[in-house]
Amino acid sequence: MSPPGQTAGSAYLNWHTIQWARTAALLLLLVALWALTHRYLGFDGDAKLYAVQALARIHPGLSHDLFLQNVSQDRFTLFSPFYAWCIDLFGLQYAELAFTIVFKVWFLTAAWSLARVFSSRRAAFLTVALVIILPAGYGAFRVFQYSEDWLTARSLAEALVITSLALHFRGKRISGLLIATAAMFVHPLMALPGLLLLACLWTPAKTSIIGAAAGILMALALAFASVLLPSVAHVFTIMDTDWLQMAHERSQFLFLQLWSVDDWKLNARPFVTLIISALALTNPRIRKLCVAAMIVGATGLAVAFTSSLIGPVAVLIQGQAWRWVWVTSFIAVLLLVPTAAAVWRNNRCGPLCAILLACGWAFPVVDGAFFVSLALAIWLVRDRLTARADLYLKLAAAALSAVILCWAIANCWNDVGSGHTVSSHDPRVITALKNIMDVTVISVLTATAITYWIEKSRSALGLGTICVALLALSAVVLPGAYKDVGHIGVGVGATEFANWRSAIPADSNVLVVPSPVSAAFAWFILERPSYLSTDQSSGVVFSRQTELEIRRRSVVVLPLWDTNWRLRSRMHAPKSGSTNPLSSYRPLTRNSLIRVCHDPKLNFVIAKENVGFDPMPHSRNDSWKDWKLYDCRRVNSQVPPA
Repeated sequence: MSPPGQTAGSAYLNWHTIQWARTAALLLLLVALWALTHRYLGFDGDAKLYAVQALARIHPGLSHDLFLQNVSQDRFTLFSPFYAWCIDLFGLQYAELAFTIVFKVWFLTAAWSLARVFSSRRAAFLTVALVIILPAGYGAFRVFQYSEDWLTARSLAEALVITSLALHFRGKRISGLLIATAAMFVHPLMALPGLLLLACLWTPAKTSIIGAAAGILMALALAFASVLLPSVAHVFTIMDTDWLQMAHERSQFLFLQLWSVDDWKLNARPFVTLIISALALTNPRIRKLCVAAMIVGATGLAVAFTSSLIGPVAVLIQGQAWRWVWVTSFIAVLLLVPTAAAVWRNNRCGPLCAILLACGWAFPVVDGAFFVSLALAIWLVRDRLTARADLYLKLAAAALSAVILCWAIANCWNDVGSGHTVSSHDPRVITALKNIMDVTVISVLTATAITYWIEKSRSALGLGTICVALLALSAVVLPGAYKDVGHIGVGVGATEFANWRSAIPADSNVLVVPSPVSAAFAWFILERPSYLSTDQSSGVVFSRQTELEIRRRSVVVLPLWDTNWRLRSRMHAPKSGSTNPLSSYRPLTRNSLIRVCHDPKLNFVIAKENVGFDPMPHSRNDSWKDWKLYDCRRVNSQVPPA
C-alpha cells in the first residue's frame, strides 16, 4: 500500500530510482576499492614478456631475441597476434593499458554473474569486493596470482574461464563449454583447469574422481616410461642435469619439492575452505562445485609433483599442472561470503567459525591455513558441544573480534603516523587513506559495512549522496592508480633515441650495463633484441637450447656482473648489506668492453662510462643523458681477438 498522497505509479518510480541508485553506489564502491587497494603495474613482471612477443610480430628483428629464438610460450597462444594488431593501431602503452582495464572489468563482471547464481545481489557485490581485496596468490614464492594488475594472456584466459562457469550455471552449458575451449587457444595452462572443472560439473563426482586418478596414473606411467624406455625418452625429453639445475635456479616455483612450508599452507587454504563450504551450504550445485574445484586442484598438484620427482619429463614440467590450483583458490573466495553467512547462523559455534574463516583469509599476521583448519575442526564437532562449551566459544568469538579490531586500528595508526606510503604520486590525504585500506581487515570490514548500508537504505537522497562521494573519491584516486610504474619509463620515448635506433640494425643484440634484471629498454625503447637479462632466462624451461645459450652468455658478461639467473641461490644466500640487484655490477672498462665484444652474438653495448672507441652519446636532457652506445664492430676492428 502506497504512503498517503503517493500514487502507485509514483511509488513504483521511487522504488525504481532507489534500485538504480543502489546499483550505482555498489558499482562505484567496487571502483573505489580497487583504486585504493591496487595499482596498475604497467610493464612490470610478465607483462614485459607478453609485450615483446607481440612486438616481435611488428618488428621482426625482435624475433632474434634470446627469449624468442627457440621454443617459447608464444607458440601456444593466439594472444600475441591479437595484441600485436592492437599495438599497431593504438601504440604499445595505450593498448596495454586499455586491455588491462577491459580484461579486469570483464573478470570482475563474470565473477559477479557467477556469484549471483548462488547468493543475493548484496552478497554478490560483497563477493566481488573480496575478490578485489583478498590476496589472490597461488603456487609458490609469491610469483603468480589471478586477476593480476598488468596485462598477460592469463588476464584474458581467466576472464574467459569465469565467463564459461557463469554461463554453465545459468543453463547455457554448451556456450560455456565453447568459451572454455576458446580459452585454450589464449593460454592453455590457465584454461585447462577451467575446462576440466566444467567436465567435472557435467559428470557425477565418482566419475570425476576416477578420471582424476586415471590422469595421475597416466602422468606417472609417462614419467617412468621416459626414464626406463629409450624409445619413449626419444619422444618425451628428459631434462638433463645441467638443464634441470638451471630451471631449479631460475624458476624454482615449477618444482613442488622446492616449495616451502608457507607455500604449501597457501595452497592448502582454499581446499580447507571449500570443505567448509560443502558442509555448510546445502545447495547441491554449490556442493558439486566445491568438490569439482578440489578434484581439479588436487589432480594438478599430484601431476606436478609426479613430474617434479620422476624423470623429470620436460613436457610435464612445462605443463605446470600446479597452476590448476588457481581455480580452486578462486572458487574458495567466490563462496566465502555465503559460507561465512551460513556458518554464522549456527547459534552454537557459528560466530567463532565464521570469524576464524574470515581471519584465515583477511588477517595477514596469522597462519591462514591454521585458522581455516581450526574453523573446520570446530564445525565438524558442533553437534557434540555442551552448553558450557557454547558459552566459551561465544566468548572466544567476542575476544577474537576485539583483538582483530584493536590490531587493525593500531596498525593503521602506525602506518599513517610513520609516513609510510603506498604511492608517492598521491596527495597526503589519499596516501593516508590508501595506507588504511592496505590493511586487509579494514578493507573487508569497510566494504561489508558500506554494502550493507547501501542495500538497506531506502533514502534516494542518502544513496545519491554516497554515489557522489564515491564518484569523487574514485575520480581523485584512479589517475594515481593508473600511472605506469613499469620499467620502461613514462617520460622516455623511442623517438628520443632515434640516433641509436638508426645506428643499430634491427636484429642486433644490445647489452645495457648495468641491467641484469630487465630487458625492457632494449625491447621497448630501442626495439632491438636484448643480449642477456633475468627476464629472458624465464624461458629456460621451454628450451634446452635457450638454457645452453644463457649459460654461455652468463660467462661472457662476467667481467661486468655476476650470473643473474641464480635466483634460488640468491634467495637462500646470507643477507648482505645491499639488496640492489645491481650491487654486483662492475663499472665498464676498456678491457672488459674488449672482452665482452669478442662474442660474435653481442653487437652493441650501452653504458655510462667513456672508455674510448668513439661511442655515440645520448645528449638529450633526460635520465639517459651522457650514456654511450658502443659498437662492437668498431671495438673489434681496433683490437683484434687474441
